[in-house]
Amino acid sequence: MRMGFNLHPAFRATGGRVTHLSPDFLHLRIRLPLVRRTRNIVGSMYGGSLFAVTDGAHPTLLMSALGADTIVWDKAATIRYRKPAYGTLYADFRIDRADIAAIRAELARQHETIRVYVVELKDDNGVVYAVVERTVYIADKQFYKTKARGSVPDDARADGGATPDA
Repeated sequence: MRMGFNLHPAFRATGGRVTHLSPDFLHLRIRLPLVRRTRNIVGSMYGGSLFAVTDGAHPTLLMSALGADTIVWDKAATIRYRKPAYGTLYADFRIDRADIAAIRAELARQHETIRVYVVELKDDNGVVYAVVERTVYIADKQFYKTKARGSVPDDARADGGATPDA
């Protein structure tokens, strides 16, 4: 999976590289260096690089933990820039076992849920340069297929009636 991330063209284009993936697929670390393609006209890191490097990490970890009978997709994201970055940054993505158990329980009851994950982009000293908040939609695959056909009333849906473009 680590190699897959690093070789995927969309992820490669961010300038980021996965440096660590835990054996249980619950922790992922990404390194984002300040290089020519991540540097803007004033010499700091592009905001788009900071934002893009966080895309897809949580859904990928969740899909691995929850299995093929689950639909997972990014629903929304925001970024708060704290200060310009003039060096290499790191982002750690973690899913804990308690959250996986809570998601499974909620899917058993309601068939879908939404989770919000916060990721900080930091330097080697722990200084935070940006904070990204990712909202992730998770659903039981059979329920999702029924919902996508319009068979589930909007007020019974955790996503408020939204369907993904893809």
